[in-house]
Amino acid sequence: MHSARIEDHALIGDTYTAALVTRDGTVDWACLPRFDSPSTFAALLGSAEHGGWSLRPTDPDATSHRRYVGDSLVLSTVWTTSSGVVEVTDFMPIGAHRAAIVRRVRGLRGSVDVEQVLTIRFDYARALPWVRQIGGDDDPALLATAGPGSVIVRGPRFHARDHSHTATATVRDGEVIDTVLTWYPSHREPPAPMDVTEALHRTTRWWEDWMAPVRTHGRYVDATRRSLLLLRAMTHAETGGVVAAATTSLPEDPGGERNWDYRYVWLRDASLALASLIAHGYRDEATHWRGWLLRAIAGDPADVQIMYGVAGERELPERTLENLPGYAHSTPVRVGNGAYTQYQGDVFGEVLAALHDARELGVEENADSWALQRALLGYVEEHWQEPDNGIWEMRGPRRHFTHSRAMIWAAFDRGVAAVEEFGLEGPVDRWRTLREQVRAEIEEHGWNAERGSYRQHYDTDEVDASLLVLPQIGYIMADDPQMTGTVAAIEQDLRTGDDGLVLRYRTSAGFDGLSGSEHPFLACSFWLVEQYAASGRIEDAERLMDVLVGFANDVGMLSEEIDVETRHHIGNTPQALSHLTLVSAADAIARARGASAGHRTRLAVHDGGTRSWTGAGERAGDTA
Repeated sequence: MHSARIEDHALIGDTYTAALVTRDGTVDWACLPRFDSPSTFAALLGSAEHGGWSLRPTDPDATSHRRYVGDSLVLSTVWTTSSGVVEVTDFMPIGAHRAAIVRRVRGLRGSVDVEQVLTIRFDYARALPWVRQIGGDDDPALLATAGPGSVIVRGPRFHARDHSHTATATVRDGEVIDTVLTWYPSHREPPAPMDVTEALHRTTRWWEDWMAPVRTHGRYVDATRRSLLLLRAMTHAETGGVVAAATTSLPEDPGGERNWDYRYVWLRDASLALASLIAHGYRDEATHWRGWLLRAIAGDPADVQIMYGVAGERELPERTLENLPGYAHSTPVRVGNGAYTQYQGDVFGEVLAALHDARELGVEENADSWALQRALLGYVEEHWQEPDNGIWEMRGPRRHFTHSRAMIWAAFDRGVAAVEEFGLEGPVDRWRTLREQVRAEIEEHGWNAERGSYRQHYDTDEVDASLLVLPQIGYIMADDPQMTGTVAAIEQDLRTGDDGLVLRYRTSAGFDGLSGSEHPFLACSFWLVEQYAASGRIEDAERLMDVLVGFANDVGMLSEEIDVETRHHIGNTPQALSHLTLVSAADAIARARGASAGHRTRLAVHDGGTRSWTGAGERAGDTA
């Protein structure tokens, strides 16, 4: 089985898709040409025979240190051996015509023997490609084809070995060896060779230009900047869809069944990611995401889904891949996500709140965008009393989840604000009345007076970490006794381990429709940090924040959960929800400490110029 841990990985990406690189120099996950395309390398969910690309010194005692180059997703790994030192630079070129992975080896001192082992497996390792050599001695290339996809690999000459291909070289001080793998539709001609030096310079500059205008404050600047970069990396350059993670089926409970495909766009996660980007001045990003939303949910509001494909695809049927043994023997390995058929009432509040944030930033409404919001509010008016599956996609019966009810309240609240603060047209009196009706219902059925806290849903006395969001949406003040009482209940029931990380809910209550348990959910712990900061418990906020930031791996990545006993990352990675809540928590601490003079960081919008959300450039022909 594959031995790399989840936290051993670093992400490289081109804003159309992404790949994961392990500490030992193996690309063990890559879906080309789009985030949700079938994999070309899938060793992450099995072993080397399921596809991977290793590049490292042959010296078994070689040691390495890696980092991202500045504010970019260009990964530099320096290998030290007894005979010399080399640097491996891994990146996916921005602005390339096709999806490509570039691996450059540069000699820094002495000489180092380096070996590459390339195992190409299309379609989640279900398609063994036809591979042939092309080109002459001066320009050797490897061509692999299976069905609709092909890759061409240019660089040193590879040689066949047991359904894989290997290449070895001795790299001396000052020498450079480039290997470029490029995907293209198999019915097209192979793309022309790439100028790697120019592509590396262009890619590094693009990432750093994107980050340069951002102003961050406080103790967690580095973690915030890296999180913003990762959120951008998980956003498709053309469509604007923000995927929840770059992977599928990394388990929440290793060895169990809680394995999901996160390579899709959840309205909730995308809205919250947008809010984090808006908070740091990304106006063009807000406009682009709004365009994605308008296209994805166009039509009857009754057809609105909780999640979509990267381009707004509506059907995401869930199926299992029997040929992949799964990470840490965790099966089933799933492609697609059956949760797309669920009803989650909270998404309306998240979407409308994010669009309200965009208005506050200065993104002007047009007839279509406000008409969409009017239509969403009209649907909520008709269906606000219905139970749902909740933020955590419970696969049990629908219930009245308090968090979902509060997000319905937020939907009406933002409708009222749109009319009162921005002069838009709408039935403000009706929305105001409904807003108060929802609040009255929550206070009657969602409040547990005996315990002094809000409850997870109306039929239980259990609490849920999603209740920590109530002050963030303006439903209640963070220091209100009802909220501090809820926090006390969450601290008692859901904090776990010596570090006090937060579970989503107690799976032992048995109503989520799944077997097994799970580990603390990082987003929930970041929500608690934000709550502490907003309610004046700044030392508690920083204490927990230091723990959480400390769980990031050596290049700043976080997955979905943390195993508090082993300290290992758990779940899909990098997890957008973990990183966007990190940004929000860091901002909350900065505000509490007065680092931004009492203003949200988003007020520090860049001076001059424009930042284009589609600045990665058009990449034509990604579909056959």
